Amino acid sequence: MAGADTFEFTDGNFEQEALQSDLPVLVDFWAEWCAPCKALGPTIDSLASHYKDKARIGKLNTETNTQVPATYGVSAIPTVILMKGGEIVEKFVGLRGEKDFKDAIDNLLGQTA
Repeated sequence: MAGADTFEFTDGNFEQEALQSDLPVLVDFWAEWCAPCKALGPTIDSLASHYKDKARIGKLNTETNTQVPATYGVSAIPTVILMKGGEIVEKFVGLRGEKDFKDAIDNLLGQTA
């Protein structure tokens, strides 16, 4: 399951924890039955630990939370959305490597890896 630093987003907490966050937010839209989602899980956990105090990184289960994925047009999983100030900065669809996410987060934070 999720790592200790990986946040669990839900339909109920998304506005406060993601949209109103002062930190950049990376959300992994996933489902238990999705093999690529499971493969991506350790990458998300690693990012959550790496950016612990710099960004809020977590997962949203699309099986138990349907409002947020519908709002953001998530039609395929895994989909990962990077947000800042409640706005989408970048959207990744499909299985991607950790470097892709780090590059995007570091760019948003204005620093190099």
